[in-house]
Amino acid sequence: MPIQKAAFKSVRKDKKRHLRNLRIASELKSVEKKFRAFIAAKNQKEARETARLLISKVDKAATKGVLHKNTASRTISRLTRDLGKLELTAAAAAAGA
Repeated sequence: MPIQKAAFKSVRKDKKRHLRNLRIASELKSVEKKFRAFIAAKNQKEARETARLLISKVDKAATKGVLHKNTASRTISRLTRDLGKLELTAAAAAAGA
C-alpha cells in the first residue's frame, strides 16, 4: 500500500488509464475481427470501410500510447496488404469473367 498522498493518487490514475487502455484494445480487437471476417467472406466494399475505420483507431491508439508506434505501423501494413490482395483477386475475377 502506498504511504504518501501522491502515491495514492498515482494508483488511482494508473487504474483509470489501465481501464481505458483495456477498452481501447478490446475495441481494436473487435474491429479487426470484423475486418478479417469480411476478408474471409471476400466482401470487398465492407472490408474497405472497416479497414478505414480500423486504421484510424490504430493510429489514434498509437498516438495515445496504447500501442507502440511500430506495432501500429506493422498492423496497418498488414491490413492494407490483405485488403490489396482481396481487391487484386476481385479485379482478376472481374477481368476473367
